[in-house]
Amino acid sequence: DINPDANIKTFDAGINENNVDAFLDNVDLYIDSLDFFALDARKLVFKKCEDKGIPIVTAAPIGMGVAFLCFMPGNMTTEQYFCFAGHSNQQQLVRFLVGLSPAMLQRPYLVLPQKADFKAQKAPSLPMAVKLCAGVAGSYALKILLNRGEVLAAPHGLHFDIYRNKFKKTYLPFGNKGLLQRVKIKIAAKIVLRTEG
Repeated sequence: DINPDANIKTFDAGINENNVDAFLDNVDLYIDSLDFFALDARKLVFKKCEDKGIPIVTAAPIGMGVAFLCFMPGNMTTEQYFCFAGHSNQQQLVRFLVGLSPAMLQRPYLVLPQKADFKAQKAPSLPMAVKLCAGVAGSYALKILLNRGEVLAAPHGLHFDIYRNKFKKTYLPFGNKGLLQRVKIKIAAKIVLRTEG
């Protein structure tokens, strides 16, 4: 109704190895808006985007804020940043969380940490944070497509938390392989996976 001339292609079966090329056909930029737990589809699309030289924008609703990453062709890849390979699916989800949110601005005000339960595939987010994500991702996509202004790409990221009135520029030159990131992954795993070690 908003744009009757829009050409919309749907993928009712979701995105998989059989249709990912068609999904990315003639795409100039990919905005990651998959469910947090759709990790297999996300990794598949990320890898295909990198193979095809398509920029990736991802903005995640974390607490009452937004964590933002951009992956540009020729720069650090999503695998180099998140370091998924060789880890279980649940550990990969923890790596995705900690990679998205290395500043962990939301951590001090989590009232019920048990509400984040990756084994049950539950991670609460707020409508306000989702709206922030849409604004940040859309604005950054426009900036990239118009080739206007500096593009902050991984290993750099942004995290804005309105509840704490804080904004952080993040920098992970070693991705999740960095020492501090590995410590954060262990702590986060204890919380969201209910592990002991």
